[in-house]
Amino acid sequence: MTLNKTYVTKLDDIKRDWFVIDAAGQNLGRLASKVATVLRGKHKPIFTPGLDTGDFVIVVNAEKVTVTGKKLTEKFYYRYSGYPGGMTAISLQDQLAKHPDRVIEHAVWGMLPHNRLGRALLKKLKVYAGPQHPHQAQKPAELK
Repeated sequence: MTLNKTYVTKLDDIKRDWFVIDAAGQNLGRLASKVATVLRGKHKPIFTPGLDTGDFVIVVNAEKVTVTGKKLTEKFYYRYSGYPGGMTAISLQDQLAKHPDRVIEHAVWGMLPHNRLGRALLKKLKVYAGPQHPHQAQKPAELK
């Protein structure tokens, strides 16, 4: 009788790759779920829920991401300063015009764990509004 042994991922076993994904013409939510999966490492056979086994992701053309329905005018992002009357709201359309990188980061953050692991994962996400990025030296692979 043979027993199967459970594989435990060690920090030395984790190899981080770099991926670049073009957001032009892609839906925001579908793009964010794809990015969150790669950041988390769920696409790898060594995935462990409590470890950071994911890869780095570079998102280019963030300003060309699409949404369906009336989300451009009816979806709002809210901030609160902590003072009375200090809540500000910005629509998705205005946010895409001013800071398109924050739109994708916010969507991906909503799909990651909200703890210190999730914060570490979010640091591996690099989002750029245009088609250029400064990570050519890492030789990122194209993520479909």
